[in-house]
Amino acid sequence: MKRAVFYLRVSTLDQHPETQRHDLRQLAEQRGFDVVEEYVDHGVSGARVKRPALDRLLRDARRGRFQVVVVWAADRLARSVKHFLELLDEFQRLGIEFVSMRESLDTAGPLGRAVMIIVSAVAELERSLIRERVRAGMRRAQLEGQKLGRPCLELDRLSILRDRARGMSLGQLARLHRTSRTTIRRILHAVPKTPKQTPSQLNENTRPDTAA
Repeated sequence: MKRAVFYLRVSTLDQHPETQRHDLRQLAEQRGFDVVEEYVDHGVSGARVKRPALDRLLRDARRGRFQVVVVWAADRLARSVKHFLELLDEFQRLGIEFVSMRESLDTAGPLGRAVMIIVSAVAELERSLIRERVRAGMRRAQLEGQKLGRPCLELDRLSILRDRARGMSLGQLARLHRTSRTTIRRILHAVPKTPKQTPSQLNENTRPDTAA
């Protein structure tokens, strides 16, 4: 016998899942399922992706505690197509069958497997469309002259060198100039090796030439 679980959900507290439970028990008896657990979200909207009982079901699914998920109707599991496809994809990846009584959907049968192929194709198409929309947006931004990526850091390299000459550590420099130690180290390493200068010498060397 396959280990099966029920997922039941009602949207308001004054509703009761007894009708769903009664029908699912009859279905499980007909199919010969061994029902090992019931997960009930009482008074929880199906539009919510995060639900206490559903989250617990998914955790147990990943631990291999059952082989079949049975629901009274597909909209009990998820109201949005996107969330429903994500859950079916997760069950398929874990090797878990999905049965919906109202829609007569059973992923263990030939029709159910065909539905899963269609579901996977639709999900892959959606991911491809999203990637293409992102690329199109980036191309349009470039044509409009917008700069993409992280903004360049505007650092006062001379001030960093002066502060280093005064004896400040890498950490102190990074905090003072609001950057990382790696960036500070890169700036210091880019300076040609010359005899060590004092702060006054650095200031002197960087003054503009005022000679006539």
